[in-house]
Amino acid sequence: MGFVEESKRPLTVAPFECAWGEELRFGEPGRGCVAFEASAQNDVTLVFRQQPGSQHYHYKMDSSRHYTVILGSHRNKRLRIEVDGSTVVDVAALGLCCSFSFQAYWISIYDGLISIGRGRHPNSYLLFQWLDPDPNPNVQYVGLSSWDKHVGYRNISILPSAPQNSILWSQMEHAYVHSEQRLCSGKRGTRDDSDSDQRLLADFLESWDFSDAIFVVGTERKVVPAHRVVLCASGDFPFEVVDGATIELPSVPYPVLHSLLEYIYTGSTQIAEWLLSSLLELSSHFKVEPLVKCCKEVIVSLEADKKFSASGKLLTLSSSGFQDRKIGSSPFKSPVNSQKIGQFLANGKYSDINIYVNGHGLVTKGHKLILSLWSMPLAKMFTNGMKESSASDVFFEDVPPEAFFLLLQFMYHGELKVDTQDITSVLVQLLLLSDQFAITVLQFECCKQIMECLSEHRDMTVTSEERVLDAILTWCMGTCETFYWTSVDKLLRTSTPEQLFGKRLSAVGTLLPFVRFPLMQLPMLKRMERSNLANRIQAFRQLVAEAIEFSHAGQWTSTSYECERFQHRRSSYKELQYISDGDSNGVIYYAGTSFGKHQWMNPVLAKNITVVASSPNSRHTDPKALVSKTYQGTCVAGPCIEDGKKLSWWMVDIGQDHQLMCNWYTVRQDGSTTFMRSWVLQGSMDGRNWTSLRVHDGDATICHPGQFASWPIVGPPALLPFRFFRVALTGPAAGSVSNAWNLCICFLELYGYFR
Repeated sequence: MGFVEESKRPLTVAPFECAWGEELRFGEPGRGCVAFEASAQNDVTLVFRQQPGSQHYHYKMDSSRHYTVILGSHRNKRLRIEVDGSTVVDVAALGLCCSFSFQAYWISIYDGLISIGRGRHPNSYLLFQWLDPDPNPNVQYVGLSSWDKHVGYRNISILPSAPQNSILWSQMEHAYVHSEQRLCSGKRGTRDDSDSDQRLLADFLESWDFSDAIFVVGTERKVVPAHRVVLCASGDFPFEVVDGATIELPSVPYPVLHSLLEYIYTGSTQIAEWLLSSLLELSSHFKVEPLVKCCKEVIVSLEADKKFSASGKLLTLSSSGFQDRKIGSSPFKSPVNSQKIGQFLANGKYSDINIYVNGHGLVTKGHKLILSLWSMPLAKMFTNGMKESSASDVFFEDVPPEAFFLLLQFMYHGELKVDTQDITSVLVQLLLLSDQFAITVLQFECCKQIMECLSEHRDMTVTSEERVLDAILTWCMGTCETFYWTSVDKLLRTSTPEQLFGKRLSAVGTLLPFVRFPLMQLPMLKRMERSNLANRIQAFRQLVAEAIEFSHAGQWTSTSYECERFQHRRSSYKELQYISDGDSNGVIYYAGTSFGKHQWMNPVLAKNITVVASSPNSRHTDPKALVSKTYQGTCVAGPCIEDGKKLSWWMVDIGQDHQLMCNWYTVRQDGSTTFMRSWVLQGSMDGRNWTSLRVHDGDATICHPGQFASWPIVGPPALLPFRFFRVALTGPAAGSVSNAWNLCICFLELYGYFR
């Protein structure tokens, strides 16, 4: 799955229109996230379709399946979700939109689970979730739309849909927050560097720090320091033909030169109206084209309005903002040309430092100014009187050279260029380096690309070592289709490893040691020993042989087997796996043993869990009966009114110190013929806000008194931990007229990963 991050300049969508683009596309159909900022009075509208739609979306009947999410509908008072044009969610959400500033939002779709929130990364500040009972697995394109008012969009990113509470997304949010703080503090004037994690080019305007050029300006011969790497990336400054690095401008007033430099270093400036022509002449002389264009436009505007005069009125000249770059937090603004900055790293022109990595010699010729703009630790090292402040050679110890060079490439090009298919491990090294040198924007980029690698195969829950092996081989084959090791073994009958794994062949040997082969059964290992994988791939053959030797060693295991490959995986969750209907493997039975401490006792009586029904307790509505091992002829939860709707439910609280990621559940019909047909299994952390784990609509599985029935929980809900669970009847039951809203089950069991 790839990432797309659009230009940081706003995209304005006119009323009743929709902007589409090939780049606004999920990497995987039915799964992805769009993060963006929007400015609008109301109706920030996003459309998700299988193919791009019409620009005039609202005027055209869309016959294909699609989702529409509307933030701030009904004059900024509601949140709406539409499926194929029909409203399925319409809830109160006051003041989601803001017309005088851009607000950050994200919308995630994962197998029909639509999650909506504020902030810059998935799962931060969750506003609402809704699970489509009939998911659309093909939605892939994202349309940015509006209703009756203009909507401004910017900072649009297509991201993988990440698991909730992902540590990587938290890292990304941390980087974003620090970048925003830096940008907010980046106004002209004095700043406290201790509060900023990145310097701004404006900090070096007319500063002697790292200066290697001077202007001698005006009749008073005022000396003004500058930096050749910045000037030569902005225009044509003749340092090769002048005496040294000095440019004399005796006929240019200092205010004009100051405005030129200020425009280059900050992206904007102010100039007295009577000096505008002089600024145009000077910028034309040095070929600072954006400033030339800006001056000409202002002059034409003043002449058209007949306001041009020799007055002292201040005029503001501003560039168009950040250049069209992938990283919005670059310290360089127009007119500084980012391509030229990158060329200076390649050719070493105007360099003032030789960068060495111990053990690898000279890495490159660099520029202290560029490094200081990105990294506060490096800026302090170059300016606080340490030996590096005056030395032309700087040595870095204990840094991986490949990752360090990528760090330098990022500083000069403003984007991370790494082939994750070959050097995924380098991303982790680069993430650590970016933390070491306090480059939070690079931390963000590393986290995104690491998340991309992880998101290629999300189902990585380790239920067996075979699944780990399958996941590694599938990833190394570079395919979205899951392959089992036995399937790969068959392919190796007619293909070579080079043909099968391509560029990722080297990664096979790197990743295979993460499979804990010694934990597999000996018959399985013997089968692997005879496989084509063992014959063709040396690392596989050696690891299997090692595991077989370990198995034969038995109790006489030597200390050479003490590495983690021979240990069981540690997990804070205990797997409670569904085997069969009515088994003793679920969490409710486990709670009856006080979580494995003694013989089973009804967990309600033991006060290990709490069971509540939608109707008051009675002889036939007994919480103890629902979790008893004894069959009950009559066990009923009657209806109540909840949010204006009739609802019947049984709820289980597994305790404030416990959570369950539920992946399977079982119910049993009581002795009646009132069979449920439409119901939902839900989970909650607080007992008030519920997430649907599995929705049943017209399910006729249960059709006999006393019948057991079990269902799996799949997709994102199976990865979410909850404390409260309830089975809720959402429609009338079959087989009864007078008691159609009675929930007649006498047993409930839950399975999954328990903590």
